Amino acid sequence: MKKIIMLLWCMKVWCVVVFAQNSYVLEGEITDQNNQTLPGASLMLYPVKKGTVSNENGIFQISGLQAGSYVVEISFVGYNTMVDTIIIRKNTRYDARLSVAHLNLQEVVISNNYTEKRKREETLNIEIVNDDYLKQNLGGSLMNSLERLPGVSTIAIGSGQSKPLIRGLGFNRVVVVENNIKHEAQQWGSDHGLEFDQYAVDNVEVIKGPASLMYGSDAIGGVIDMKTRKLPEKNSFGGLVDLTVKSNNELVGTSLSLYGRKDWFFANIRATYIDYGDYKVPIDSVDIYSYRAALYKNYLRNTAGYEKNLHLTFGVLKNGFQSKFHISSVNSKSGFFANAHGLEPRNVDTGTHDKSSRDINYPYQKVNHFKVINTTRYQWEKTKLELDLGFQRNFRQEWSQYVSHGYMPAIFPNTLNFDADLEREFEKYVYSGNVKFSHRFSDQTEATFGTNSEYQDNKIDGRGFIIPAYQQFTLGGFAFARHNFSEISGIQLGIRYDFGNIETTEYYDWFLSPVEENGNTTLEYLQRAENINRNFSNLTWSVGYNYNPEHWTFKANIGKSFRMPIAKELAANGVNYHRFSYEVGDADLSPEISYQLDVGLEYQSKKFAIGATPFVNYFSNYIYLNPTSEHDRLYGNGNQVFYYTESEVIRYGGEIHAHYELLKNLQLGLIGEYVYSEQLSGEKKGFTLPFSPPASAIFNVKYQRRKLEFIENAYFSFDYRVTASQNDIVPPEEPTNGYQVINLGLGGNIPMRKQNINISMQVQNLLNTKYFNHTSFYRLINVPEPGRNFIVNVSIPFSGKI
Repeated sequence: MKKIIMLLWCMKVWCVVVFAQNSYVLEGEITDQNNQTLPGASLMLYPVKKGTVSNENGIFQISGLQAGSYVVEISFVGYNTMVDTIIIRKNTRYDARLSVAHLNLQEVVISNNYTEKRKREETLNIEIVNDDYLKQNLGGSLMNSLERLPGVSTIAIGSGQSKPLIRGLGFNRVVVVENNIKHEAQQWGSDHGLEFDQYAVDNVEVIKGPASLMYGSDAIGGVIDMKTRKLPEKNSFGGLVDLTVKSNNELVGTSLSLYGRKDWFFANIRATYIDYGDYKVPIDSVDIYSYRAALYKNYLRNTAGYEKNLHLTFGVLKNGFQSKFHISSVNSKSGFFANAHGLEPRNVDTGTHDKSSRDINYPYQKVNHFKVINTTRYQWEKTKLELDLGFQRNFRQEWSQYVSHGYMPAIFPNTLNFDADLEREFEKYVYSGNVKFSHRFSDQTEATFGTNSEYQDNKIDGRGFIIPAYQQFTLGGFAFARHNFSEISGIQLGIRYDFGNIETTEYYDWFLSPVEENGNTTLEYLQRAENINRNFSNLTWSVGYNYNPEHWTFKANIGKSFRMPIAKELAANGVNYHRFSYEVGDADLSPEISYQLDVGLEYQSKKFAIGATPFVNYFSNYIYLNPTSEHDRLYGNGNQVFYYTESEVIRYGGEIHAHYELLKNLQLGLIGEYVYSEQLSGEKKGFTLPFSPPASAIFNVKYQRRKLEFIENAYFSFDYRVTASQNDIVPPEEPTNGYQVINLGLGGNIPMRKQNINISMQVQNLLNTKYFNHTSFYRLINVPEPGRNFIVNVSIPFSGKI
C-alpha cells in the first residue's frame, strides 16, 4: 500500500511540474437563485473556444489557460444565459448564479444536463434520479422509492424495510454505496433491510449490470450509488423541514436539516424521526402453510416500528481542494409479523398483539448503523487525486421469547453471558479505503488508476446460531481508460485484480445433545462450525463503446465479473426462523464468475423518446440455496434442510422505456422489464433462480404545468402497473398470480416569501387490490402487499445570507 501511495504521489508531482508552467486554472461553482447547484451547466470561454460542463456538485474547472482577457458564456436549460468578461493573471475562481428564464411555452420542463451527459458517456446502462423523484415516489424505505425504475425491484420486509434487486440479483450481488464508501451490514439475510435515511439522500445512481471493475467483488449484479452532493452557496445559511404522513400504517415522519457556509467552510446537520404502526393488508386471514391465522381489522400484527437518525456533514472547499466528512447514526426498531417467526406460528398471544397497532412486542429487531466517511479530492489542471476513508459499526439484535427447541433445556440456565430472549446478535466493524488517481492526457483521452481495500470483523452472540463469527479482508486494484474518437463516439477499457481472504471461527452449541457411537450414548456440545481460512483472487475486465449521433444513443459493454463467497455460504449451519428452514453452507465453494453483454439503444426527439436495454448474462458457478428432502430433527420441528450449492446459469432479459408528448402539457409513458433465468447444471437443472421477478410494465399518463394558478411546476401522474404471473419457480417457492395496480401522484411548488414549499401526494394501490409480490419476504406464507395507502410529503425550505 505504501508503495502504491508513493507512486501516485510521484506521478502527481511530475504532472504539477510539467503542466503548471505558464498556464492557469479557472474554476468555480454554478448555482441558481435559490442557491441550489446546477449540475450539467455548460460553460464556454472565448476566443479560445474551451468549454466544460459542471459536475454533480455544480463545480467546473478549465485548465491550461494563458494570462489574458476572456469572455465566459454559461447556459443551462430553463435559465437565462449569462455572458461576462474575466481577466486571468493567476489561478482564478469564478462563481456564477443563473436566473430562471420566464418562458411563455409552459410545456418546457427544466432537465438535468449532467444526468443526460452521464448516461450518454457511460457504456453500462444506468438510471439517475434526484430528490424530486424520491419525494414524488416516496415508499416505505429508500429502496421502495426506487422500485419504479426499470430493472429495479425489492425484497420487501414489512412496510418500513426492503433490500434491492437489480435484474433479479440481490443480497451480496448488489453493492450499495453511500458517499463513495460501500455500505456493509448483514445484507446476507433476506429479513435484513438496509440502514439508510431516505431524507438524507438527494442523488441516486443505479448501474444495471456487473460493475466489479470500479466497485469490487460484490458488484457482480449492479450498484446503487447514493450521494449527498448539494453544497451551500458562499456566506449563506438555511435548511429544510420535511413532513410525511401515510394512511396505511399511520406513519408520521419528520426530518429537519440545517446548513451554513462561511467562505471555504460549510456544515450541514440533519435529524429524522419516523414512527409507524402495523400495516394493513386487504384480507382478514393468512394461510401459513397448514395453519390459517386470523388478522384483527386487517392489521399484520407486530409490524410497527420507528427510526431515529442523526447526520452531520462538514468540510472545506478551496481552489483545487475539497474535503468532506460525513457522520451518521441510523437507529431503528421494528417488529416481525408475529405469526411468521419461530417454529410455532399457532402459539401467538393475539390479545397482547392486537391491543394496539403501534406497540412493538416480541419478536422484534433493533439495529444501529454508525458511519464516519471522509472524501477528499485534490485537482491540479488535468490531474485529480481522490481519497475515501470509511468506518462503520453495524449492531443488530433480534429478540423473541425463549422457547426450548430440540435438546435445549426447558429452563434457560443463568450461567450464560447472554439474555435468554436474545435470539441473535451481530456486531460488525468495517474499515474501508479507496484511492483513485486520474489524468486527462488530452481532450480525447483520460485514464484512471485506483485501489480499494476493506476489512470486516463480524462478531455473534445470542442463543440461536446460523453463521459463525468471521474476519474478511479484500484488496483490489484497477486501471481504466476512456478515449473519444470524436464528439459522438468513444471507447472505454478497464482491467482489475482482486484478492480476498475470509476466516471463520469455530462454534459449539451452548447446550448438550445426545450422541450415539458404538452403541453408547454420550452428551456433548455439538460443533456447528469449523475454523475456515480461504483465499480468493481473480482478474476481471470490461470493454465498452458509445455512439451518439444527434437523436440516437447506442452503447455496448462486455465484461467479466467475480464474487467471492460470503461467510453464510461457506459456513451456515442453523435454523432460519423467518423461512422455517435449516440452512447449511459449503466450505469448498468456488468464487462466482460471470460474463455479461449489455446493449443500449435509444432515440430521443423533442416530443418522443424510446429505448431498449437488453442483456445476456452467463454464470459458470452461481451459488444458491438448494432445497432437499432432508429434515432437521435436532434444532426444531422437522424444518426442511437447504444446502448451498453451485450451478451453471444463463440469464437474459432487458428493459424498455418510451414517452410521447401527446398534447401541450400531457405526456404518455411506458416502462417495461423482463428477466429469464435457467440453471444449466446440478440437481435443479432446468429450474430458474430464487427471487426471479416476473415480467411487468407501467403505463403512465402525466400532466405538467409550469404554473397552475398559484402552484408552480404542478403535476398529476397516473400509473397503471401490469405484472405477469410467475410460474417459473424453485421450490419451496410457489407460483404467483399476475396482478394490476393503479397508483396516483400529484403535487407542485407553492411560492411563499421567496421560498418554494413543495407538496407531493400519492395514492398507492388505489383500488385496495389483493395481490402478491413474488420477491416479497412474506410471499412464502401468503401475505399480500399492503392495501390502499395515502401519502403526503411537505418540504419547507428556508435560507438567508451570513
